[in-house]
Amino acid sequence: MEDFVYFFTFQDPSIAWVVLGITLLGVGSAYVGTFSFLDKKALLGDAISHAVLPGICVGFILAGEKNPVYIVTGAFLSGAMATFMSSWLKRNTKLSDDTIIATILSVFFGVGIVLLTALQKSGNPEVAGLNSFIFGNAIGISENDLMLYGGLSLAIILVLTLALKEFRLMVFDPEYGKAIGFPMKSISFLFNVLMILAVVIGIQAIGVVLMAALLITPGAAARFWTDRLNPLLILAAIFSVLSGILGTYVSFVIPQMPTGPWVVVFLSAFALISFLISPKSGIIFRYFARKKYLRKTHRDHLMKALYKASEQGKPRLSIEEIYELYPFQKAETDHAISDLVKDNFISRNQSLIALTETGVSDSMRIVRLHRLWELYLNESMNIAPDHVHDSAEQLEHLITPELEALLEQRLNFPILDPHHEPIPRPDKQ
Repeated sequence: MEDFVYFFTFQDPSIAWVVLGITLLGVGSAYVGTFSFLDKKALLGDAISHAVLPGICVGFILAGEKNPVYIVTGAFLSGAMATFMSSWLKRNTKLSDDTIIATILSVFFGVGIVLLTALQKSGNPEVAGLNSFIFGNAIGISENDLMLYGGLSLAIILVLTLALKEFRLMVFDPEYGKAIGFPMKSISFLFNVLMILAVVIGIQAIGVVLMAALLITPGAAARFWTDRLNPLLILAAIFSVLSGILGTYVSFVIPQMPTGPWVVVFLSAFALISFLISPKSGIIFRYFARKKYLRKTHRDHLMKALYKASEQGKPRLSIEEIYELYPFQKAETDHAISDLVKDNFISRNQSLIALTETGVSDSMRIVRLHRLWELYLNESMNIAPDHVHDSAEQLEHLITPELEALLEQRLNFPILDPHHEPIPRPDKQ
């Protein structure tokens, strides 16, 4: 608790600088990563994050020390070379995108590991800590480093914010952007530059191995919660910043623990929670929504069966007859009967089930929608009458009043369906 209070009250100014830096890094990476995720360039970010390692080593060799300017410049040039080679190979070979990216990733990272190993055996005392670029160490970043990395992060955030419309076109409709006069190739080039910068500024805090997770996971997690771009960017930034701060806190409490893996752990936790409980596409939400939908459809089918029985002169059906209609759904049928009695759609007299006045009106609507859709498929889509039932069985639960009115008008208020059964309407009861 003492460490927690000490860290989050920023009693040490260096901690405040680290948190500020990781916040700017998180926002910048989330913004770039979200656009990369939407543009289906996630693997390219992974390739760039691994490809910067040779540039780090070359920058260190030229400077003779861990000079942030040399290291950032070397890493940027190395990432730019990997991006250029990826584009060149895509244009001039028949290799698939994943093959090109995997090749570039492994070659550049292999060269980087060779250079890093050679530097560690060179005897240069300045090389100590250089391997922190593999898995990241945010706490070990100096104020001078943070000034450079934070400034670049701020530049990325500003460019993406000011050119949001252009990048939106690049992701969603580049052909339209080109047609109305936007230089889409230049915009794409600028985005690649921003993506390389985002990787470069995060390597010391997160590490080259795991930087791709900081780029892609926040946007992927936020995508479960919204379909709109602006909320998507904000949520991705929040997930990224929280994960970065929590990962940095773990590194502060356990000095031997690298930052990158813990940032990824927290990001993965946010992604897992989003995957499970998000209200639009979370697996738990979808499970209960599907269960509710299946329960509603079974209720509708039961009411439809009662209405069809009344058309044939049987105003009531026994429980046994209903069970025979749905032989493998006895539990669901019992639930449906209980719900319909509770909602006053059906009445139950011992073992006999009948529609109430409210139930007749509602079941008539279900039957009408079913038969209208069957007729539409038969007349407008030229589907044989004996092939339209299954589709109507599914669509009858989804047709809105507006679509119902459109079908009635399109079919000129028909009287019979393709099976010559009457299409019921309230005014004919």
